[in-house]
Amino acid sequence: MTEALMEDLDIAVLLPCYNEAQTISDVVAAFRATLPMARIYVYDNNSTDSTALRAALAGATVVRERRQGKGNVVRRMFSDIEADIYIMADGDGTYAASDAPELIRTLITEGADMVVGTRRGVRADAGRQGHAFGNRIFNTLYRSLFGNDFSDIFSGYRAFSRRFAKSFPAVSGGFEIETEMSVHASRLRLPVAELELDYGRRPDGSHSKLSTFRDGGKILWMFAMLMKETRPFTFFGAISGGFLLASLIFMAPVLVAYFETGLVERMPTWVFSLVLMLISFLVFSAGMILDSLARARAEQLRIHYMNLPAGHAGHRHRAPATQHPAERPRAA
Repeated sequence: MTEALMEDLDIAVLLPCYNEAQTISDVVAAFRATLPMARIYVYDNNSTDSTALRAALAGATVVRERRQGKGNVVRRMFSDIEADIYIMADGDGTYAASDAPELIRTLITEGADMVVGTRRGVRADAGRQGHAFGNRIFNTLYRSLFGNDFSDIFSGYRAFSRRFAKSFPAVSGGFEIETEMSVHASRLRLPVAELELDYGRRPDGSHSKLSTFRDGGKILWMFAMLMKETRPFTFFGAISGGFLLASLIFMAPVLVAYFETGLVERMPTWVFSLVLMLISFLVFSAGMILDSLARARAEQLRIHYMNLPAGHAGHRHRAPATQHPAERPRAA
């Protein structure tokens, strides 16, 4: 793709930030140098340092999102900004702005709706080793539950088509948002691609906002909720199987005694086992009904996605800088 073609694209660079004053100026400057035709937005998520001021001085449009959490920021960004292509990165300088054109080229040449920049050097991050171990565990779990579309579901460096940005519901509020993006793409079978990129270290004095156990627990909970919403038959089928197994365990000795003596010697245990079996059947039935509803919901999401205009460059004119409130710089 030539530079002239890239200039015809309406590109928005989205940088969600929380206390990134040490790095945000350099990140904005790097994206301005790499993508001079792009509009750069820094969404400040209640930073207590000078993140917003430094981003504005570096030339970015600064918008404040008061609801804490990356998911809330992403939901606001996708609803505010109109563009052909969206580039999302972190404000901590761990992702190289020079890789953005390759993400855009891949998005267009692959005809994809999302390109994920998988992290080549994630284990060398300045954060704790627990993060790298957790990445491997959660990526393996994701592939077993939702499919093999992605090898790095937590990467924050991504390119999106307008179709993806405007059809993505963005329900989660925190760092689970990348998982929700991946599940959304897998659920609707959207065209996606991955591009392996170098992952840099944080500068001295900059610290990760992730908590290994707290955020790991949130992600596990999000996995469970996404399973319930997108694959309810599997989710409730597993619960039903657990109740059925427990019922058979309690029922077995009562049946053995009955066949030996002709008497039900442990009536409370027998009644309890029947109750467990009844619960198992009810949960199984609920799973079947909810599975039909989930399929209908997925069809509606797919229809909404298909109704959005396809294509990238040359299909729309750039939105004027005064057309949307998010297009205007705001006081931090």
